[in-house]
Amino acid sequence: MKSNQKMFVLGGLLVAIALALFVSPFASGNPDGLNKVAIDQGFDDTAEEHALEDGPLAGYGIRGIDNERMSKGLSGLIGVLVTFGVLVTFGVGLLLFGALRAARARRANSAGG
Repeated sequence: MKSNQKMFVLGGLLVAIALALFVSPFASGNPDGLNKVAIDQGFDDTAEEHALEDGPLAGYGIRGIDNERMSKGLSGLIGVLVTFGVLVTFGVGLLLFGALRAARARRANSAGG
């Protein structure tokens, strides 16, 4: 990876971390998206509990941290790091499969020609 690409990726990661830590704690606690529509249309009482409702990161926070802003910020940080890890894993997989494809193509060219 070129130096300017590395700086771009690192910069993007740092911006995402900063937003997760310092902006997400100020997110509105009001319902949004489907929750808001469900309330407005009167079917919010039909909601079922999610299997991970009692999980350590449920509700955009971290169980056991009493400071709500800190809990939301750290939860956002964990989300950014997990997402970055998934993207890195996907990238490594792409590189490995690309190398495998190139090796097969070289082997086919050398055997056929």
